[in-house]
Amino acid sequence: MIQTIRNAWKVEEIRKKMIFTIFMILLYRLGNAVPVPWINVAALSAYFSQLSNTVLGLYNVMSGSSMAQATVFALSIQPYINASIIIQLLCIAIPALERLSKDGGEEGKRKIENITRYSTIGIAILQGFAYYVLIRNQGLLETSGAWQGVVIVATFVAGASLLMWMGEQITAFGIGNGISVILFISIVSRVPNALILAVNNIINAPSTWWIYVLVLLGALAIIVLIVIVTNAERRIPVMYAKRVVGRKMYGGQSTHLPMKVNMSGVLPVIFAQAIASLPATVAAFVPKWSEGWFIDLFDTSSVTYMVIYFILIIFFSYFYSTIQFNPIEVANNLKKNGGYIPGFRPGKPTSDFIANVLNKVTLFGAIYLAIIAITPLIIGAVSPTAGRFGISVGGTSLIIVVGVALETVQALEAQLVMRNYKGFLE
Repeated sequence: MIQTIRNAWKVEEIRKKMIFTIFMILLYRLGNAVPVPWINVAALSAYFSQLSNTVLGLYNVMSGSSMAQATVFALSIQPYINASIIIQLLCIAIPALERLSKDGGEEGKRKIENITRYSTIGIAILQGFAYYVLIRNQGLLETSGAWQGVVIVATFVAGASLLMWMGEQITAFGIGNGISVILFISIVSRVPNALILAVNNIINAPSTWWIYVLVLLGALAIIVLIVIVTNAERRIPVMYAKRVVGRKMYGGQSTHLPMKVNMSGVLPVIFAQAIASLPATVAAFVPKWSEGWFIDLFDTSSVTYMVIYFILIIFFSYFYSTIQFNPIEVANNLKKNGGYIPGFRPGKPTSDFIANVLNKVTLFGAIYLAIIAITPLIIGAVSPTAGRFGISVGGTSLIIVVGVALETVQALEAQLVMRNYKGFLE
């Protein structure tokens, strides 16, 4: 990884892209330090410290703690992520959007992107208004009024729109994966505070140092597991029959059909956490519901929450793998191109075999995601002090950080290979 970055830095074209990406990241971090007016930031930070087991706590992690400080980029890129997921699902459910995404070519792709942008602004308005209502109901406004509300919501929406634009610019003129890079920086920016908190806890209670050593070793082990599973794939052998076209013979070669073990990425974890945390999130909006047996039942340290969380991760893993990979369509494409899987006839037997393999691979990937996501919760239930440190750098955050880091390195390697090919052709 370090060697890839060094080699990329030596290439002037790629170095310019890396410098542009760093510049955009600095602008993003600068925006995270600009607070929105008329909000009591100190009281808001204290309030968010109690919301670690809610969807708002997850959004705060994804925004690099800017939501707890009510900065310009408080909504972060969550509106864009939500809009992208919704449009992807609608492209499957609505035939017109499906034809536009598959058969529309570049023009169709641009239309889908425009729909996603407008949807992002709409979702940002809803989330910004809901966030303002939450702040107002909790008495965290220094000055309240209609004008103040309009300015606050408009600032949140403008920040989310600007972040969407910055992510697209990084994708177009930077190293690529702009939205993922911003999300990566948001999560990593919390690590220094987590380390400072851990050091202070060790200084105040020296006997707990071994707990943090175990947490660190566990985090390293999880990172290794994430790297292995992220790069893992099930390769189904595919043969192509020989065919004569004119005076030339095509086919006759063997290849493979790759199936990623973790095909759906971190999306099942994010959706499962959002649904499992709904009771605690609703209680955050209604203070009188914040106490009682019902809310304790859905606390992140409870067995009930962990079981529901585990089941939801399994469900969403199968849901997204079904959306992203269609065995019948793959089997038909193989048949059209003269390909076949050894031992299986083209058509339904091939699609059934692929579906069977997909189910097995998805089950393994789903269990892997569930274990990664629940391990920090178990640590937090056993040792709350070490758990706060472990959760801030583990689980969902680790999956996102390691996944984005691997994607970025692969993008740099691809650009290096492309440059070498250009030089060879020239």
